[in-house]
Amino acid sequence: MTITRLTQYAHGGGCACKIPPGELESVVAGLVGAPPNGPGELLVGLDDGDDAAVVKIERGTAIVATADFFTPVVDDAYDWGRIAAANALSDVYAMGGTPVVAVNLLCWPRELLPMELAAEVLRGGLDVAREAACHVAGGHSVDDPEPKYGMAVTGVADPDRIMRNDQGAAGMPLTLTKPLGIGVLNSRHKSTGEVFAQAIATMTALNRDASEAALKAGVVCATDVTGFGLLGHLHKLARASGLTARVDAAAVPYLDGAREALRDGYVSGGTRRNLDWVRPHLDPGSATEDELLLLADAQTSGGLLIAGEIPGHPIVGELFPSRGEGITLEIR
Repeated sequence: MTITRLTQYAHGGGCACKIPPGELESVVAGLVGAPPNGPGELLVGLDDGDDAAVVKIERGTAIVATADFFTPVVDDAYDWGRIAAANALSDVYAMGGTPVVAVNLLCWPRELLPMELAAEVLRGGLDVAREAACHVAGGHSVDDPEPKYGMAVTGVADPDRIMRNDQGAAGMPLTLTKPLGIGVLNSRHKSTGEVFAQAIATMTALNRDASEAALKAGVVCATDVTGFGLLGHLHKLARASGLTARVDAAAVPYLDGAREALRDGYVSGGTRRNLDWVRPHLDPGSATEDELLLLADAQTSGGLLIAGEIPGHPIVGELFPSRGEGITLEIR
C-alpha cells in the first residue's frame, strides 16, 4: 500500500512552524487597547503572551478561548488530526479550564491530496475531542497549497482558579508533565519517514489529568510547552512573573531517541530560533550547546510546565527572585 507522506507537503512541521517568538511579539505589540463596551471582564489577554484568552462573565464563570493549527507533523493523517486536536485543547488545560466546544480549522490542497485524507485528519481530531468530552461543531476550511489543521476551542473555568504565566513566586518548584525531544524526533521522521511511536503517544496524550492535579494542588501559575520550547515558554513565565527560573538540566526527561536525533543533526530551524531568542536572557552555566538545543527544542503538543509540585512528574527547576539585567533563565 502506498502511503502519502503528508510531511513532504509542508515547509516545516507542527509547532516548529510558529512565527519566531521575537518577531511575533513585535507584531502584536500595541494591540492591547481600551476594553470594549460589552459584557464580560477580560482576565487574561495579550499582555504576557499566555496560552489562551480568559473572560469573566456572569454567575462566576470564565470563558477560555484559544485557536491552534499547524502543518503536518507526521505522515499519518489520522495521527496528525489527533495530535493537532490534543495540542489545541492543551491551551485550555494550561489555563485550568475545561474544553466545552471546538470548531475545526482546515487548509487543504484539494488538487494535490485526496479529500479522503482530509476526512481522516478530521476523524482523528474528533476522536481526541471525544476523549476530552468536548463537542466538535463544524468549523472552516479553505483551499490552500499547504495542508494545515487545528481547532478553535472554547472552554470554561472558575475565574478564581485560573492558572496563568504571570503568577509565579520565588521558591516555587517547576514541574514538567511530558518529556522533551518531540521536535528532534519529528524532524527525523520528516526527513527519513521513520515512525516514532513514543513521540506520537506523547503528542496525542491529553494534558487534562495534569491540569486537574495542578488545580487540586492549588497551583496558580502554569503554561504549556509547545513551539517555543521549554526555555522559550519558561522565559515568558519568568519574565511575566518578574523572576529568574533555574533549570536542573539533569532532571529534565527526554523521549527515547531524542539525543541520538540531535547527534545526527535533526534540529529544526524553529528550535535554533528559540535558542537565539532566549540567549540574551540566559545564564547557561556549564550546559553544552547540544543541551541548550534540546532544552529549546520546539515541541508539538508538549506537556504542562507547572509552578508547583505535582505527584508523579519530575521537578526540573525552581523560581527565584529576579537576578536583574534581563536574566530570566539559569541552567544548572
